[in-house]
Amino acid sequence: MTSSLGVDVSKAKLDVALLNDEGKYRCKVFANSGMGFAALHQWLQTHLPQGQELAALHVCMEATGSYHEPLALHLHDLGVRVSVVNPLRVKRFIELEGTGNKTDQGDSKSLARFCRMASPELWEAPAPGVRALQALVARLDALQEMRQSEANRLEVAHGVVQASLHEMLATLDKTIAQVKAQIRQTIDDDPHLRGRAQLLHSIPGLGDRTIPQLLAYIGRPERFKSVKALIAYASLSPAIRQSGTSLNKRGGTHAQGHRQLKHALYFPAMVAGRHNPAVAAFWQRLKAQNKPGKVIVVACMHKLLAIVYGVLKSRTPFDATRFCDANT
Repeated sequence: MTSSLGVDVSKAKLDVALLNDEGKYRCKVFANSGMGFAALHQWLQTHLPQGQELAALHVCMEATGSYHEPLALHLHDLGVRVSVVNPLRVKRFIELEGTGNKTDQGDSKSLARFCRMASPELWEAPAPGVRALQALVARLDALQEMRQSEANRLEVAHGVVQASLHEMLATLDKTIAQVKAQIRQTIDDDPHLRGRAQLLHSIPGLGDRTIPQLLAYIGRPERFKSVKALIAYASLSPAIRQSGTSLNKRGGTHAQGHRQLKHALYFPAMVAGRHNPAVAAFWQRLKAQNKPGKVIVVACMHKLLAIVYGVLKSRTPFDATRFCDANT
């Protein structure tokens, strides 16, 4: 039997639990950084059973937005088998076990047991073009946040610092334009990304800002077995809360999942609610049912992502007649 490693990933740290053949654990905490990854690699080489190679290790972590991705890539490049699973699967596994030990170390141990018992499918690393696009999209987001912060400062700035702020804004504008050009070039240079971008441009509501984000966050659409899998990945599945005798109360969407993908769909869903016939019809139907505005927007984000999946998976441009009658 091979060893299983459960990794509870957060922004700053990695809580890991190595489960050996005898059912015993070795636990440790590492920084969620390049130095932390190197330390984890060294620790594994020390504590794996004698004669066991890294390639025989199976690592399991939850999909946690973008926090898990650098570690998953690092381990994958080392030849380690990596599984990135929906947090809901692990939550149900813990509930069935009845352990209920909600600590970071407890979570990593549960992930190690889940890995051994469920043998989840292996994670598919993004292609080089997608990796480059992910880095550029993240950089663009950071630059735009920096620009907004500087613009906010300028509104209330003393005259003595306004020239400095204007200079910084000009520099940021230039850098943002350069990164946008790199994004366009990266998509144009990759035939798969270019083809997917052309398909996404056929969907009303999606534009030059959102399409690179979708290409970066979704990657190869075939890695999702169904539209429901992609919806869950984007944390747009409805959450059901149970408390005492009050069952099946809807409580919005799940917090776990790829928050950047979810965020990227918010404004496009509002635009699609006016200009995309399939989404607009859905919007009006929900409005006629007196659904709250926030519920309508989230439902249309769900609908728009389902359209994105259908267009990408079928490799067929958007056709309103194909999606207008769908309930999702």
